[in-house]
Amino acid sequence: MTGTPFDPAVALAAFDRQIRRSLDAPLAGWLVEQAGAVIRTTSPPLAAHGCFVIWSELDAASADQAIREQITYFASLDQGHGRGFEWKLFGHDEPDDLPDRLTAAGFVAEDVETLVIGLAREILATAGASSLPALPGLTIREVSEATLEHDLARIGAMHEAVWGGDFSSLMDELRVEYLADPSLLRIHLVEALVSGGGPLVLSSGWLRLQPGTEFASLWGGSTLAEWRGQGLYRELVRRRAQQAVEADFHYLQVDTSPDSRPILERLGFHAVTWTQPYVWSPRAPERAASPASPRRAQARRRSRPTSAGGRPDS
Repeated sequence: MTGTPFDPAVALAAFDRQIRRSLDAPLAGWLVEQAGAVIRTTSPPLAAHGCFVIWSELDAASADQAIREQITYFASLDQGHGRGFEWKLFGHDEPDDLPDRLTAAGFVAEDVETLVIGLAREILATAGASSLPALPGLTIREVSEATLEHDLARIGAMHEAVWGGDFSSLMDELRVEYLADPSLLRIHLVEALVSGGGPLVLSSGWLRLQPGTEFASLWGGSTLAEWRGQGLYRELVRRRAQQAVEADFHYLQVDTSPDSRPILERLGFHAVTWTQPYVWSPRAPERAASPASPRRAQARRRSRPTSAGGRPDS
């Protein structure tokens, strides 16, 4: 496919087929199964996240029943205590009123994001040579097994500074995922000497390589507010694109926020559809609808594995 111009429709169809409709588990111990016209993912009981509906093929006659069946399934888990789950809705999913049906069933809509996809080689070529600001001790490096514990603690602290709240559970999940196969999760960080102290993590992001597909994906992209606009995020994209190319992946995919979308589009990503999480909780609806920090929930969602067959930044 080398040299083939990017076709949004072809890319979206490949994403649906290879990622959303895959029955391969994203991590050991996770269950991915087809239940009628729905594909769902269930993480192990002690995992903080991991319950999703990632694909559905519904119509007006079947949608409400399918929604009820998924609520019944997830409500029955953990000895009847129930587990919250996310219905990952995409702009081309049917029926057209599926968002209204989910809301009527007690789901809470979170922020809309844009699914952007690009050709990995074109993105790498567009990013060009590395260009970094002149900061004392500036280093961009990849996390290794030897530095994993120390680096994850510092990356977690940076995320907490950006988004607020506790990111220890997310870092725990990244640790498990990394140790399962370091070749498929490539974690990068940017650090520098700031105010005479030790190295401070300014930005981070990770690349997930999805075996058996054409897709690699970018996740977890966050930068301390005072260090944005200096090319750190762009450099992290460039480095991860280079790794995707070296591993012979055709596409790069991101669920992007409005903040990062302009940067990614300048680098050669293309918007192919929108995506929006609808979250159901076994708790009372008023509690589920009022999270302590919507931005933190958004950051967690964009950082963790979500889809069958994959480990689909900011």
